[in-house]
Amino acid sequence: MRVLLSTWGSRGDVEPVAGLAARLRELGAETRVCAPPDEDFKALMDRAGVPLIPLGPSVRSVVARPKPPSEKAAFSLAPELVAARFETLSTAAEGCDVLLTTGLMPAGARDVAEKMGIHYVLACFHTLGLPSRHFPPGKRPGAPSPEGETDNRVLWKHDAERVNALYGEALNSHRAKIGLPPVDNVRDYVLTERPWLAADATLCPAAGRTDLDVVQTGAWILPDDRPLPADLEAFLDAGEPPVYVGFGSMAAYAPKGIARVAIEASRAHGRRVVLARGWADLAPVDDLADCFAVGEVNQQALFPRVAAVVHHGGAGTTGTAARAGAPQVVVPQIADQPSWAARVAELGIGAAHEGREPTVESLSAALALALAPETRERAGAVAAASRTDGTTMAANLLHDMVS
Repeated sequence: MRVLLSTWGSRGDVEPVAGLAARLRELGAETRVCAPPDEDFKALMDRAGVPLIPLGPSVRSVVARPKPPSEKAAFSLAPELVAARFETLSTAAEGCDVLLTTGLMPAGARDVAEKMGIHYVLACFHTLGLPSRHFPPGKRPGAPSPEGETDNRVLWKHDAERVNALYGEALNSHRAKIGLPPVDNVRDYVLTERPWLAADATLCPAAGRTDLDVVQTGAWILPDDRPLPADLEAFLDAGEPPVYVGFGSMAAYAPKGIARVAIEASRAHGRRVVLARGWADLAPVDDLADCFAVGEVNQQALFPRVAAVVHHGGAGTTGTAARAGAPQVVVPQIADQPSWAARVAELGIGAAHEGREPTVESLSAALALALAPETRERAGAVAAASRTDGTTMAANLLHDMVS
């Protein structure tokens, strides 16, 4: 079996693909991965034992700017990614049996699979972008729906129109060049009627959240056996479990002054801090010994040893903390992050901070809830119920599909 995996997005869109690639490789499948050419993502593919075929611009070049990308930038990026997929995937998919794609609206991937006559799968890591009678769509660049509109069916129709405005012209232009007819509804064509949901069923249940026939595989986890740095081990051993603070790929979106706020809020509870620099380049605010800054680190090994995880609410960090049984404080910024924050609060495994800009007082209050013994107990119960075989289920489904 020959499988091509494709993604474009932040680490939360890339690491699960690396996890699936590693499992497919273990099972003997020839696997190729097209992903953004960021150094962080090349390192993930190295761990998976699969070379990275560069797709589109680096993500860091798009998001690591003083201000978040504008709507104008989104309308420039969309056709660029469409063109990159047609060009890159057409070559990478040669000899493959199936093309599985995920990440930021992967318009162009199904078209290549259609032209080459191979199987196509769309996978997602949350239900935010899947049409639903029960929930409105998330925000997307383009013309907003009329103020006061509450009918979810109408709102999702407007969402499809926004996707067409972003991707439609470029997609149909490239389709015409390879002899394919135009697509009227880009979003629904990309999603298919039976997308895969690579998320834990406890954290992100599919039932009642979309009108599509979703196949839930469970989360795709890239195993990590890297040891923690010796100086971090020494810090952890020197006192009570610290609070971990990290905002991942949120370079332009990280709350202003979040390092100072999080450190002071943790100290208010008598807690030390492990501060993850991340793309926002967070740094300690003083030289006190109760704060330790880290770069890239094995979260699977670190999170079971912390008192709580304060983060932005990305799918990857939320899932890793949940599997570790670590209470969470989610300070959501964009996209699917508010939904993960709400789910953490709903499950009782942490707190959802209200608002994107926490103060020492508001974050301290959220930490008080996360550090409560009952939250730790509930987090442990959810961790025990979490499944870790999502990549095996996905690999088996791909094998059955090709067979």
